[in-house]
Parts: sequence; structure tokens; C-alpha cells
Amino acid sequence: MAEKYTFKVSRDSAGERLDRYIAECLDTVTRSAVQKIIDGGGALLNGEALDKKYKIKAGDEIEFTVPDAKPLDVEGENIPLDIVYEDKDLLVVNKPKGMVVHPASGNYSGTLVNALLYHCGDSLSGINGVLRPGIVHRIDKNTSGLLIVAKNDLAHTGLAAQIKNHSFERAYEAVVYGNIKEDKGTVNQPVGRSPKDRKKMAVTFKNSKNATTHYEVIKRYGDFTHIRCRLETGRTHQIRVHMAYIGHPVAGDDVYGPKKVIKGLSGQCLHAKMIGFVHPITGQYLEFESELPEYFKDFIKKISYGKDV
Repeated sequence: MAEKYTFKVSRDSAGERLDRYIAECLDTVTRSAVQKIIDGGGALLNGEALDKKYKIKAGDEIEFTVPDAKPLDVEGENIPLDIVYEDKDLLVVNKPKGMVVHPASGNYSGTLVNALLYHCGDSLSGINGVLRPGIVHRIDKNTSGLLIVAKNDLAHTGLAAQIKNHSFERAYEAVVYGNIKEDKGTVNQPVGRSPKDRKKMAVTFKNSKNATTHYEVIKRYGDFTHIRCRLETGRTHQIRVHMAYIGHPVAGDDVYGPKKVIKGLSGQCLHAKMIGFVHPITGQYLEFESELPEYFKDFIKKISYGKDV
């Protein structure tokens, strides 16, 4: 059933953007969801629909309606899941390389969401919309590793808040091209859509967001370096973009790496190895780490013996 809210703007809040104000008032709805609702005419002032960029004024009485959740067109599929942890509020999944996280145009089956719908049924949060139930954060199709899934909106909101304030711990391992001379370092450069190619991300100061990646060397293999990366932020393709920016793209990356791709890897050699977070319901700190997958270990063996890749 649709939920209706009425907000009366105080002097302290005057001048804020409408979408930001409503998202702050409703801690169960993300700002992106609020924006979609406003775009659909869900925010009214004196019966008139408002724009999400509207600057609210003291005394405004805003009516906001959260519509009923739409039935999900995507079907559950009996796809095996490597579940690392699960309780009534969330689960942690070890996603294999090659699996898409959520359905998209022309790709409505075989995704992690299809598998989750079969496993969890209706017990998934709806905050990120009907095509991304339970998905709090995502990793690329050809990146393997740990991903957290929310089973209800309260858990989703609590986890999203930790990601937003950078208290959600994430560590990745990767093999990159070249020999990184320093043992550790930090890339602090903004990431946004590439001005030259909208399908790619890039380090850019135009329409971008701050992004910080810390890295340290695990082992050097001549033409390649095995590293561990810790993210402060979680921008799209962040590690891949940052490592390419400093001249050490991720091995096998067919987007940000050299034109001659290492085909045996079938995509970037990048694994989401560790996540740590405070359980949004119990308040307990949880941390999980996964083993490196076979494709990653096989590649390490090849480069350690100097074999052609």
C-alpha cells in the first residue's frame, strides 16, 4: 500500500534541495529512490508537482507519496550460491567471475538477482527498485568475490549509511601490469564518466566524485605485481580506473588495460576478498574473507614460473 508523508519545512532547512531534504527525513528511502519518486510526480506543494532540484522554503508543506512496490518481472532461478553468511536480515555471497549482479536490458536471466530470488523468495529489500532487490552495492561481472545482500529495507538502509560514511570495510586483491616500485601508496583522484567515452569511467574533474584507493604490494613477479587494495569510496570501476591512472592497469582488463588482452583471464584479475561492517540490526561487527578463486591462483602460478600469458 502506498505511504503518504507530509513535511513542514523549518527555517533551519530552508534552501536545501528537495530530494536531499526528503531523503534525510525518511531514513528508509535512499536519495536515488526519492529522486525517482519525485520525477514521477510524487512530491507536491499546493497540489503542484515539484522538481527534485527545487530549493525548499520555510513554511512549505510538502506531500510525498511512496508508491506501492511494483511486481518484479524477473524470475528466480535455481542457480547455486556460495553463501558465506546468512541470517534473517542479510546474507554475504561469494560471487563467481562472469556472473552479472542484476538484470539489465537483454540480460534478464542467470544473474545474482535471479539466484537470490529463488533462494530468498520475497525476503529481499526493495529500496533499490524491482530489478535490484536486496542489492546494497555491486561488483563488476568479471570481478569475483564478496557481496552483501539486504533482506529488508531497515537492514539495507543501515548498510547503505555505512557505505556512505566510509565505515564499510572493503579489501580487494588484484594482479596489475608492471613492477610497482613503492611497497604501498594511495590514489586520491576523482572518478566520473569519461568525457571521451561515456561507456567508460575515468579520472576527471568534470561531473565526478572524490575517490580514494589505498594499495600495498603483496609480491612482485617481474612484469606483474600482486597487490591488495582497500577502498575508502566505492565508485564504479574505481580500482580499475585508479590503477590504470598510475600506469599499472589490472591484468586482463579489456577496458582500461592494454589493447593486447590476456584472453586466458576472461576479464580483469580482481577479487573482492574482504568485507567488514556493523550488523545494521544487532550492532555486532562482522568481517568475512574469501579464498582467492582458481582463475586467480592459476594466473599467479603462471607468472611466478615466467610462463607466457
